[in-house]
Amino acid sequence: MTEQQETAIPPRPEKPPLVPPQAQPEPQQPEPQQPEQQQPEPQQPVRKDRRVLRAALRWTAAVVVFAAAGAGTAYGVTQMKRSDVPGLATASDGRWDYPEIVRPPLPSGSPGPFALDNKANAHYADLRALVLPEPKGMKADASLRGADGWLATKDFLAQYASADDRKEFGQKLTDDGLRHIAARGWTAPDGTSTRIYLLQFDTAAVADELFSPGLISYDSVVYPLSGAPAAAYDEGFPQEARSEKVTLSAYTESKPYGAEQVRQAYLSAGDTIALVVQSRKGTAKAVPFQQTVALQSQLLD
Repeated sequence: MTEQQETAIPPRPEKPPLVPPQAQPEPQQPEPQQPEQQQPEPQQPVRKDRRVLRAALRWTAAVVVFAAAGAGTAYGVTQMKRSDVPGLATASDGRWDYPEIVRPPLPSGSPGPFALDNKANAHYADLRALVLPEPKGMKADASLRGADGWLATKDFLAQYASADDRKEFGQKLTDDGLRHIAARGWTAPDGTSTRIYLLQFDTAAVADELFSPGLISYDSVVYPLSGAPAAAYDEGFPQEARSEKVTLSAYTESKPYGAEQVRQAYLSAGDTIALVVQSRKGTAKAVPFQQTVALQSQLLD
């Protein structure tokens, strides 16, 4: 038994050297701690550091709050429409602020103008509701309202310069069975005058024949408007402003022109021909003209 115990149990003298009595400085540990707790001098820098830390934390929090607020404001402005931001009411590219454009409802059971079962490509919606509404901030032209919203043919023809042209064109309208004319006009704050006319016939075939070559040619118009004796084809009219089912020819008065410059566009859409005219003292801007023609085309499409 004595030999087995000596073999199985490790010798005890080796354990005490792991913690020798000399390595336990019992009197030294309380000595540095007790003076620090009793003396106030070492604690003052600690309190000062805490005050600085608290101030730094407050400033950091403030910076974070202002940064978050600034980021939120920037995000909000970038998400708003330009017209909603003070000082940016007018779009930088010169577009007008049109209301939401909605096609008028069709009578029950009536197809759209370019539906497959609409062989005449007739617009069954009220033609007066197909005229583009004026943008916000414009002054409406009451002279184009007509009686019950229908403009007299003579009032439409009055815008053409030559008396002979008015007579000839008027006879064409009679021969082609013009049904009625709807119109609308307005004046912008910068003096730009806009006039839109919709002329409706019995079928698209009649309207197409009158449109070309009766009203337009490639490089000019057949009947010049008053104030625009020379109208050249507008090569700069963008393709993106054209509608797929509407034939469009745009013209601009080339230099030298008089006190005003006139822009005009003829549209052919099914049984309807449209004329859009814009004029302005000095130079008629291209962007609002293109925008107006594009929206009117979409309404007739």
